[in-house]
Amino acid sequence: MAETKTHRITVAQRPLLLSWSGITDQGRRRETNQDAFLADYPLFIVADGMGGHAGGEIASQSTVARLQAVVSSGKVDGPSIENALELAVGDIADHPETTDEGTGTTLTGVYFDSDGDESHWIALNIGDSRVYLLRDDRLVQITTDHSVVQELITAGKLSPEEAEGHPYSNVITRAVGASELTAPDYVSIDVRAGDRFVICSDGLTKELTDYGIQHFLREHDDPGAAADAMLAAALENGGRDNVTLIIVQVTAEDDSSSPIENTAE
Repeated sequence: MAETKTHRITVAQRPLLLSWSGITDQGRRRETNQDAFLADYPLFIVADGMGGHAGGEIASQSTVARLQAVVSSGKVDGPSIENALELAVGDIADHPETTDEGTGTTLTGVYFDSDGDESHWIALNIGDSRVYLLRDDRLVQITTDHSVVQELITAGKLSPEEAEGHPYSNVITRAVGASELTAPDYVSIDVRAGDRFVICSDGLTKELTDYGIQHFLREHDDPGAAADAMLAAALENGGRDNVTLIIVQVTAEDDSSSPIENTAE
């Protein structure tokens, strides 16, 4: 069972409760779990490792360990995250069990940024793991995949429907550790009570459509219950890959879902 944790914050003199839950599973066809995740306020991250032998597991766990140190330092922002990723690249390259030049990991997630007078969510992404946002009962993919298939879709050479069965559907164009580090893409998101984020590896999205993700969010108010339900459905639908997801949600005592302006912690 996925455990739900909480943290209270104040934004624009308004009390908010953050609650979250994360879960990972080997799946039904993989011999090992090369995914890893970090769910520790204010940073929520999923990493999907790749590489022969133990390479993928080394890459994802090294990256998460470096990011955990950032959380422990008390300063989570773009520069501190990128510095941690640079260190992770070195860890991956120096690890005695890293034997595959293709070893690396995706990285995606969100962090709560309360620097200065305003507060926002910042989504970040390297690779094809994803961040979704359910707002006003509408699910939106916040991140853009760094993949060959996504580049073909963007160029108008492939439809999203054709992409699902494309032979290059697993080929990503950016990763942590596979080559010289490229900074993540960042997206700033306003803070709104009622929002629910789903951060996941492609082991979830291979088995659940966007509609399926939205369905389980509607069915379960508690992040842990929703995460358990999504994982169970992904395994039931085949579990072809490791499955990892984090659900983060924002609630207010008045249950309002209106935007919060001039945000400040």
